[in-house]
Amino acid sequence: MHCPFCAHHDTRVIDSRLLGEGDQIRRRRECIECKVRFTTYETAELSLPRIAKSDGRRETFNEDKLRGGILKALEKRPVTMERVEAAITQVKRRIRESGEREIDSRRIGEHVMDALRGLDQVAYVRFASVYRSFEDVRAFLEEIERLENDLPPDLRDQQLDLIPIDQATRKR
Repeated sequence: MHCPFCAHHDTRVIDSRLLGEGDQIRRRRECIECKVRFTTYETAELSLPRIAKSDGRRETFNEDKLRGGILKALEKRPVTMERVEAAITQVKRRIRESGEREIDSRRIGEHVMDALRGLDQVAYVRFASVYRSFEDVRAFLEEIERLENDLPPDLRDQQLDLIPIDQATRKR
């Protein structure tokens, strides 16, 4: 690695440590020539499959679009950025694990909905309403009921209710 200060072509690694979930390495380096120390970060560059859009177009995977869609659904919701980044990582991991060279955009949408279901019910319904193009209120209500019935109790306890519950009678 070239030194960013004197452009000498040789540096030595002083220290290496794993970061996060072990998917990144932090290295402290020292220039052999000028003796300045600096830090580098290494991550594996894993290629993600191309995206097959519903209109027949093909495009490269764009993490910014994925993040934008998730953040739009989570707008003004009480979800930390750490949980958002974990959801993005989860979606990317599922895409990568498919092992395919090309993946249908619908499958990515389903992965995003799965991630949002565990993060925030309101964000899930927001995303689903656009993604599934609900035609009327009945379709919207059916999705809310399906969400209420399918959500595991441990995740349900972590989220705000979609429909307020009367605490005295425990009825909606």
